[in-house]
Amino acid sequence: MNTQNLLSVRDLKVHFPRAGAGWFRPPEVVKAVDGVSFDVARGSTLAIVGESGSGKTTTALSVMRLGPVTSGSIRLGDTALDQLEGEALRQARRRVQIVFQDPFSSLNPRQRAGDTVRAPLDLMAIGTPAQREERVAELFCAVGLRPEQRQLFPHQFSGGQRQRINIARALATHPELVVCDEPVSALDVAIRAQILNLLARLQRELGLTYLFISHDMAVVEHLCDEIAVMYLGQIVERAPRRVFFAQPLHPYSVALMSAVPTVKGGRMRAAQRIRLVGDPPSPIAPPPGCRFAGRCPMAEPACSAELPPLREVEPGHWVRCRRIDVVDGVARPLLPALAA
Repeated sequence: MNTQNLLSVRDLKVHFPRAGAGWFRPPEVVKAVDGVSFDVARGSTLAIVGESGSGKTTTALSVMRLGPVTSGSIRLGDTALDQLEGEALRQARRRVQIVFQDPFSSLNPRQRAGDTVRAPLDLMAIGTPAQREERVAELFCAVGLRPEQRQLFPHQFSGGQRQRINIARALATHPELVVCDEPVSALDVAIRAQILNLLARLQRELGLTYLFISHDMAVVEHLCDEIAVMYLGQIVERAPRRVFFAQPLHPYSVALMSAVPTVKGGRMRAAQRIRLVGDPPSPIAPPPGCRFAGRCPMAEPACSAELPPLREVEPGHWVRCRRIDVVDGVARPLLPALAA
C-alpha cells in the first residue's frame, strides 16, 4: 500500500448560523464540526464513526464540497479543495465521488439504470458517446450487474442491486477518493456482506481510497484500515483498526465497543456493557472542557475546565482524554475496569 496521503483535512470547522431564540438575542451558531483533522493514505480506508449528531456526515459532505466549510483546509493530493470554486471545483469533482446511504432515494426513479451510471460522464464531457457506452457496460460488469439490466428502472431492482448502481455511478469518472456515507445501513444483513465484499474487491482492483462513514462497528471492522471516533463535532480517538479493536482508550470509544453484539460471549458482553447516562451537550453552546465529561464515568473536575488536546499516546494512536496514562510507551486508562 502506498503510504502517501491522498486526503488531508486540517482543523475543519463547519458552523451553521441560526436565528436567536428571541427578538433581541444575537444569532446562534451550531458547531456541527469543530476542529477536525485527519489524513487518509492512498489505497486505504478511514472510517469515521459516532452516534447520530456527532458530525460525521457533515464532515464527509464538507470534504466533498457538498456542504459549507467555515474554516480549515481540505487537500486532495496537491489540490486545495477548500479553495476551489466554479468550473475548477466542477472539474475536481471527477476525482472524488460519493455513495449515499439510501439506495433508492439517491436514484432518479424515471431514469434507466444505464443512463444513471452514464450521467457523470455526460455532465463532465468525458470521452466520446461510444466510449461512454463502453464504460457503462464495463461498470455494470464490475459491480455484478447484467448488461441487459441497463434498460431497467430503479423500482425493478432489489435494494442491493440499487446500491450496486450507485457504486457504478460513483466509479464512472475514475475517482481517486470515494466517500461512502452509511452505504449498507439500509440493506438486509445478508446483502450488507455482499456490498462490503464488493467494495473491498473494487478497492483492491482499482486502488481506491475510501472515507467510510458509519455507526456500525462490525461493518467498520470488516472493511477499514483506520478508525476515527467523533463526538459532538470533534475527533476523540483515532487509531489503526487492529489497535483500536484490541484496546480502545477513550471512554466514549469503550462505551461504543461495549455495545457491539458478538456471537461468542454475548452474555458476558451484555454484563460488561457501559450504559451512558444523560444526553450530549448542545452543539450551540458546547462546554469549555471535554465535551464528553458530563456523561463520562472517568471524569474528574479538571475535565470540565479545559478541553484536552488530541495527543498521540502510542505510534499512530491519538486520543483526546486527560485520563489516559502512558507507562513505558504503553497507554492505559487510569481506571482499568473500563478497558475490560
